[in-house]
Order: sequence, then C-alpha cells, then structure tokens
Amino acid sequence: MLEAMSVLVGGALGGMLRLAIGDAAGRWLGLGFPWGTLVVNVSGALAMGLLAGWLGFPAEGAPSGAWALLGTGLLGGYTTVSSLSLQTLSLWQQERNIAAMGYMMATLAAGLAALALGAWLAGGLA
Repeated sequence: MLEAMSVLVGGALGGMLRLAIGDAAGRWLGLGFPWGTLVVNVSGALAMGLLAGWLGFPAEGAPSGAWALLGTGLLGGYTTVSSLSLQTLSLWQQERNIAAMGYMMATLAAGLAALALGAWLAGGLA
C-alpha cells in the first residue's frame, strides 16, 4: 500500500511539474513546434539517469520505495509518450513531415544522450 501511495503522490507531482515546465518552455521557445514536450522528455531522461546513478538501476520485480516515488511516480508522471505521439501525428497531419521525423529523432537521440549523461554524472556508468 505504501508503494502504491508513493507512485500516486509522485505521479501527481510529476504531472503538475510537466504542465509548468512544458508551458514555460513553449512560451520561451515558441509554440510553432512542440518544444515543451521535448524539453520535458529530455530533462526527464536526464533526471532518470541521475536517479539510476544515485540509487542504482532497479532490479527486476517490485521497485524500492525511492524508485516507486521518484522513478515510477514522479518521472513517470513528468515525462510523456502520449503527448509526444499526439504532437508527432499533428505535425504529420499538417504535412510537416520533416518536422515530425525530426521531432521523433531529436527526442530519441537527445533522450538517450541525456539519460547516459545523468547516469555518468551520478557515477552510475564507468
């Protein structure tokens, strides 16, 4: 029950943080491209790398209390595949095919690089 509550609280906080940071990034970088979701997903990947480096990568099975709260809850609520997918489809429907493909590639490449950087900064990768 404590683990479920940790995910619930972390997810609620992560969702609110996603809204605040995504909106701020969109206002700062412009609304013609889904910058807010890109910033959120890449910063979430960096945070996940830092978390994995500090706590160790989660083992198979049930996560620890810290993983439940921070990894599954907070960062799960913060990052978003559904928005990424919807915004990519929207770009595609607007016939902005290069922007749609670039958005997906940038998210994947920058996300993986940010995850590795976070884990390295936290001492999790040798």
